[in-house]
Amino acid sequence: QVQLVGSGGGLVQAGGSLRLSCAASGRAFNNYFMGWFRQAPGKEREFVAAISWSGGWTYYADSVKGRFTISRDNAKNSVYLQMNTLKPEDTAVYYCAADQKVAVSRIRSPYEYDYWGQGTQVTVSS
Repeated sequence: QVQLVGSGGGLVQAGGSLRLSCAASGRAFNNYFMGWFRQAPGKEREFVAAISWSGGWTYYADSVKGRFTISRDNAKNSVYLQMNTLKPEDTAVYYCAADQKVAVSRIRSPYEYDYWGQGTQVTVSS
């Protein structure tokens, strides 16, 4: 079992930056595939980014590609999401997620992940 705690959200003006963190505890962290999702009011939970257990493979939603960077530090049992050039449409609750195995064809689906953090609010003002 894995427990996830997300943090780092806040209020920022458009064009600014934030870095989200997700700390994991429980079973061996390096065996888990990690993802970031977000959910805005009135919208479905949306895939943002994912990273393999080794950190050697990453995947991004088109809406954040070139602006966001996902990374992990297995020695610290942590995953990060660096968010640059933030836009008002990035406003959402951001969730980190994990699973031991994720089908590549369904990597963007929240149903592929068994473990979730509590969510951290990101608000971008215009």
